[in-house]
Amino acid sequence: MPFRFSLPTRTFLVASAILLGGRVALAQQAETPAQRLGLIPLPREVKTSAGTYSLPQKISIYAVSPDERNVAALLQGLLASLGKTATLTTSSQAAHIRLVTASVAPSPEGYQLAVGAEGIRITAASGAGLFYGAQTLLQLLPPRPAATTSVPYVRIADEPAFRWRGAMLDVSRHFFPVSFLKRYIDFLAAYKLNTFHWHLTDDQGWRIEIKKYPKLTQVSAFRKETLIGAQQQFKKPEEFKYDATPYGGFYTQEQIKDVVAYAKKRYITVVPEIEMPGHSVAILAAYPELACKPGPYETWTMWGVNEDIVCPTEPTFRFFEDVLTEVCALFPSSYIHIGGDEAPKTRWKESPAVQDIMKREGITDVEKVQGWFNRRIEKFLASKGKKLIGWDEILDGGIPASAAVMSWRGEKGGIEAAKAGHDVVMAPTTNLYIDYGQNPQPHSPYEPLMIGGYIPLSKIYNYNPLPKELTPEQQKHILGPQANMWTEYITTPEKVEYMLFPRLLAVSEVGWTPAASKSYAAFVPRMSQHFARLDAKKINYRVPEPLGLDSTGLAASGEKAVFTLRSLVPGAQIRYTLDGKLPDETTELYTKPLPVPRNRQLTVRAVTIAPNGRKSPPAELLVK
Repeated sequence: MPFRFSLPTRTFLVASAILLGGRVALAQQAETPAQRLGLIPLPREVKTSAGTYSLPQKISIYAVSPDERNVAALLQGLLASLGKTATLTTSSQAAHIRLVTASVAPSPEGYQLAVGAEGIRITAASGAGLFYGAQTLLQLLPPRPAATTSVPYVRIADEPAFRWRGAMLDVSRHFFPVSFLKRYIDFLAAYKLNTFHWHLTDDQGWRIEIKKYPKLTQVSAFRKETLIGAQQQFKKPEEFKYDATPYGGFYTQEQIKDVVAYAKKRYITVVPEIEMPGHSVAILAAYPELACKPGPYETWTMWGVNEDIVCPTEPTFRFFEDVLTEVCALFPSSYIHIGGDEAPKTRWKESPAVQDIMKREGITDVEKVQGWFNRRIEKFLASKGKKLIGWDEILDGGIPASAAVMSWRGEKGGIEAAKAGHDVVMAPTTNLYIDYGQNPQPHSPYEPLMIGGYIPLSKIYNYNPLPKELTPEQQKHILGPQANMWTEYITTPEKVEYMLFPRLLAVSEVGWTPAASKSYAAFVPRMSQHFARLDAKKINYRVPEPLGLDSTGLAASGEKAVFTLRSLVPGAQIRYTLDGKLPDETTELYTKPLPVPRNRQLTVRAVTIAPNGRKSPPAELLVK
């Protein structure tokens, strides 16, 4: 009887193997010093030599300037987690680690790291460069405390490919405490991302204290209940069920300042997002007079796009100008994000006030009213020394030359904006929406509830933020990439981490490493060296499935098919079953190539069990 795969399962598993990196492709990669050291993101230039430098338990760090001292203080804390005691010194000769400010790269974020018999030296033109050099140094050290710490002799010259290397966290759909926001910022900093996009307001909750409008935190910050289950799967009204549990929260201005200061020390810019004119029903719950039609309104309890949006009248402009005045004072970022996406004009079309605006301003298309709205907001932000950035819908109504575009509906908006001379952040749903699934099976029973979609590690890693449709001059308008984490179905910090890791490592390299220097096959073994580091930080990463339950691991032997399995997690076990049951710690341990009969139908399943005891979703194959 011929051996064959069940087609849906085969498609799933072949994709998984290709996306996680096949054995053949990996074997063909020549090991470079950067590969051997396991550095992520991949530096521009790495040279090693024979020898190691022994870093003692008590370490002195040379630092003089404010930036040097800031990075030294951060290193103190990071080294303490490795059992080291670090002190600052102004004596260069006595130091084990020297932080030196000097121009070494065209980019202000570039750095040089040298380890030799005389010790460790990090040189950079800015505090950011020194900090990134320090993060690279930490990757040369063991992930956990060790009695002896030997640092390999190395010379690294490095700088980023892009100015904007971002990650967004939506705190409106689900709220996260300040302690986790700082942990999230630490994640970004460890992998050299420099922008935290903080999505603070939406239909389901307003999360920032505005002193002039107290009802935003008394009313808009809370919803009476939350939808249960995957909304996109519901077809009938009776299928919509709610948890009957009030939900909400907000950040005080003091907490906002604390988060911004924490990020600044780690050379991360916090870009706030205040949604307008759409995604604003939470505002109307507190201030219904800003609507085009009488209320009442309530903070939304489900997901999607709401037709109730603020009316573009003078009271609304006064409201947003007052809000933005307080926002601009809290955030030193040069950009303020105004959203601008998914703003249905149903209410505007019905509004006599909007019709009057259109006549007065000579606007013939109600969709263009949003462009007029955005231009007024942009002018106000400019008066505060800020620049406007918004989702790519802001292009539809026309925007000033100084406004920047965040392209999320694919790359089309970003390409159009760059051609028109606007700066662009590339954040397409196709490659950088990390709230999307990591399993090709929609709504897999082995994954937590999520919005859907499928963006595996390789699809992120292989993304190039520089579209080939742009000329080299137009490509200069691409500030960089950003990964987005929307939280309709991401309810806890642990689930954020599950969706974020290990995909954040791929995002890191998209933003830092030039596309010509990237290789997914070479990235995968470097990534594998980071699971121990994630374990040391107690990060709830998604454990990758075993590889090999597909054609890349298949060999024929008489009446049997033989599968060679492997795990991407060092030190992990692979457990399997042949009866269709879900493998666990009690099922068969994979120790050698696995033969299965080819003359009967059976389901092969295998899971990775990481050293910390956590299991992967199963890889599976139907053999017929």
